[in-house]
Amino acid sequence: MKRMLAGLFFAAILLYNGGARAEAKAYLLMEAETGRVLYESNAHTPLPMASTTKVMTALLALEQGNPDEMVIAGHNAFGVPGTSIYLSQGEQLTLREMLYGLMLASGNDAAVAIAEHISGSVPAFCQAMTERARALGCENTLFSTPHGLPAAHHHTTAYDLALITREAMGNPLFREIVSTQRASIPWAGHDYDRVLNNKNRLLSSYPGATGVKTGYTKAAGRCLVFSAERDDMSLIGVVLNCPDWFDQAEALLDRGFQNWQMVTLLQQDEAIRRLPVENGQKESITVRASRDIAAPVKMDTWPDLAIDLPASLPAGVEKGQIVGNAHLMDGGEIICTIPLYADEASPEQTFRFQLERILRCW
Repeated sequence: MKRMLAGLFFAAILLYNGGARAEAKAYLLMEAETGRVLYESNAHTPLPMASTTKVMTALLALEQGNPDEMVIAGHNAFGVPGTSIYLSQGEQLTLREMLYGLMLASGNDAAVAIAEHISGSVPAFCQAMTERARALGCENTLFSTPHGLPAAHHHTTAYDLALITREAMGNPLFREIVSTQRASIPWAGHDYDRVLNNKNRLLSSYPGATGVKTGYTKAAGRCLVFSAERDDMSLIGVVLNCPDWFDQAEALLDRGFQNWQMVTLLQQDEAIRRLPVENGQKESITVRASRDIAAPVKMDTWPDLAIDLPASLPAGVEKGQIVGNAHLMDGGEIICTIPLYADEASPEQTFRFQLERILRCW
């Protein structure tokens, strides 16, 4: 009897610990450099995403605006429901300060002020958000608000949100903002500044955490976009409608860092081989890698390198010209591709060139 009770107790513990990880309606973990998906569940299912919407709001604002220009909070920004930085109508902050209020304190009023500043109206900004998402390859994302409060036709997927975040994390100011735990910005009419505390607990609890954004509404549940870096590997994760959001985020990151590693097979400008040039002034030229070729692979495995180059090059090849590709392969799957370039020119042989060569050999 005691043994049976002990077994039931142990099974309950496993069920509890494992169940917490499975409660998210959708999740995904992606390696940032290549975009390779490491783990996922329901990652292409459209779901509401609450304030993780603001990742795209910030990205679009940084791409289309100047961080130092002034943003005026109009009457539409004043008193927006939900989380707020308590903008007063007509108050002015720089776009940079608005973005800190947007991403740290999750200010819905800041989202509206930014949208109207960038596009003139919220609907126009949301259309631009959707178009930008499509340009990034997001096939199941529609934006109806810049802040993520419940609205018809406002949804994304864990995969799409990771794509958007991957692009945003390439912006230095975005990275700076979302990795900041605490900041202060001016507060008109007060003798003190607004103090903004980042709602992303991972920044203080998880070693290597670099961002990104929390979100919650009753309809969307707890949503979290998160990122971390360790050992030259950068991971981006998303959990949507996840009661145990921070715990599941940490578990996904642990799983990624413990089971995957970045492998580099070629370095930027590394010589690949020399190729003959048909009827060129130079008989052969060196082909080099345009950048590092690196990708995540499972621990204790090693990828293959496939070089895609012609047997020879035609005369007239120019220095820097792309002449082929290198593919990093894992189990037959191409997980990373880089261009290969000619490191010198080889113009076509002219009559003058041929004559001079004959004279040199005379």
